Amino acid sequence: MIKAVLTAAGMGTRMLPMTKETPKEMLPVFLKTKNNYVILPMLQLIYEQLYDLKIKNYCFVVGREKRTIKNHFTSNVNSQLAQKNNSLINKFCKKLENSNLGWVNQSKPYGFGDAVRQSEKFVGKDNFLVHGGDVAILSNGKKNHSLKTLIKLGNNSTASAILLFRKVTDPKRHGVPTLEKISKERYLVKNVIEKPSKPKSNFGLLPIYLFTPRIFEKLKQIVPGKGNEYQLTDAIQKLIDDNERVIAIPIKPYETVIDVGTISSYKAALKTTFH
Repeated sequence: MIKAVLTAAGMGTRMLPMTKETPKEMLPVFLKTKNNYVILPMLQLIYEQLYDLKIKNYCFVVGREKRTIKNHFTSNVNSQLAQKNNSLINKFCKKLENSNLGWVNQSKPYGFGDAVRQSEKFVGKDNFLVHGGDVAILSNGKKNHSLKTLIKLGNNSTASAILLFRKVTDPKRHGVPTLEKISKERYLVKNVIEKPSKPKSNFGLLPIYLFTPRIFEKLKQIVPGKGNEYQLTDAIQKLIDDNERVIAIPIKPYETVIDVGTISSYKAALKTTFH
């Protein structure tokens, strides 16, 4: 059984003043339906993608002031709002009722690695998927989604970590892996560096990972790194240094990544989803 950890504890400082009260993970994006468009919070889009892939156990890692998120992910199927609105609210609420939702507070913004570490009790001995709440993958109508591939590998692989990557124009903003091809769509990760000043490639990791619980041991061993934060990539590097198997797969060529983390990336996300 694979669980999901959704991180939504970032400060969103690059998106101020919009994020003064609204978490960046709740910024609206467009989703095209058969006849029209729907506006969804980014985090709901991610949750529903994972729900459709049969994941039912979720841990939301949030900051102290992120009541907006918890309120949104509380079912109100019997409320006046649900009764008056169209079926979208009712369907969302039904999904929530069929899910096991856990909540963890990251008291201070100590970084992505620390956010994941907060989920250890929830994860227990199960493999789990980590998904940053400000990035999503759109498959442009195709059924073979990279998330589906990631979960399938997580159920069948002996790797301690499975990463997703793509070609990027700004690798200095990403975790950059050194890769060795082992099959058509599978690579062995030899090394990974967070936001390197001199990237060795134009490959960038997505904040979407599949881990065994072994990662928690490594998260407890790392010290603050880039940006004086606990970097998840540093814990992944410790797995590699300890001869643990870490593999990576590229996202599909027909897939698009949307990102609400910066003003420019959010502008691009809106153009991508509303066209």
